[in-house]
Amino acid sequence: MSKPIITVVAGPPGVGKTNFIREQIPKDIPAVYFSPGTGNVPIDHTYLATDFPNLKIITDAQESQLIEYLANGTVTFIELGFYLELDAMSSLLDRIPSNRIAIIPPGTKDSEWHQWANETVEGFAIESNINNCQFWRSPTQGQVIDPASLDVFWYEELTAGAYGEIIRAKAIFDIADGRALYFDFVLGKETEYQELNLPRWLKGRPERFSGIEVFGNNLNQKALAETLQDCCLPDAAILAYQEQVKETE
Repeated sequence: MSKPIITVVAGPPGVGKTNFIREQIPKDIPAVYFSPGTGNVPIDHTYLATDFPNLKIITDAQESQLIEYLANGTVTFIELGFYLELDAMSSLLDRIPSNRIAIIPPGTKDSEWHQWANETVEGFAIESNINNCQFWRSPTQGQVIDPASLDVFWYEELTAGAYGEIIRAKAIFDIADGRALYFDFVLGKETEYQELNLPRWLKGRPERFSGIEVFGNNLNQKALAETLQDCCLPDAAILAYQEQVKETE
């Protein structure tokens, strides 16, 4: 039996944990990715899976399968979200050798991340005062977003502070022309977004994951939810958009 190869990555929000893992995932052999605590909003899981066909995604409901992959020596990446305690996986990691990597902002010294990790990597400069912040998540599976409304919601309202001070926000949305778009925002930086490597969905409401998560101060969660709902298209509009796209293909 081969020795398990486990990389556990932790760090504060927006520092670059998922990007670091993305650079380490092998393209030619099977690997496993697990980020506990994501529940029904697995944004990073979906983002990574679209680019790595050999990557096995483990969700919270499948956590028991993780041991099987580790026993088989499968290369495994575990990402600990900033909302988890660093010892969240201690019952597993204390029994199986692992490489604990902390992604930390430039200039950070003697932090809890240093004490936990056996290796540190310098990440992005981010907002370090995250005490008492709020975390809001919402699945949007089955919803199709109007692109013009999405631009206003994301760029003119959400990241501009209309619903509170946003430190971190990321999302995957299905839009009217059938594409799935990934959005990634960190306070102090421009939003990064890309089209995911997924087929256009042109057959009614999408039967694939979409959702949003937001982290910040004084979040108006009720207004966030209501405005996002207002961006969603009704059935007739969805079908009309999809027919237009089909006619131009």
